[in-house]
Amino acid sequence: MKKGDAIDPKGLIAEAYKIDGITYGECRTIFLDWALAVPMDADTGALIDALLARYGTPGHPMTEVLTEGRASIAAPRRRGGWRGRARDRE
Repeated sequence: MKKGDAIDPKGLIAEAYKIDGITYGECRTIFLDWALAVPMDADTGALIDALLARYGTPGHPMTEVLTEGRASIAAPRRRGGWRGRARDRE
């Protein structure tokens, strides 16, 4: 796939799957860079699902990172700071 498509704007995920011996930590760094390039209004969960469908090679560290990223999006979190405390009192 060419760089610049809607799912992988910079081609980072595609490149990660091509790197022999890439580590889990390197994949996390690449994932963060990918996430920062995704438009704010994008459905990140759907994009991750599409990346997994396109590239998801079992046993590859990037597949593990993408799967963890998808799971963390699905799990609601309490907001920290005063906003979280204010909501808890209501």
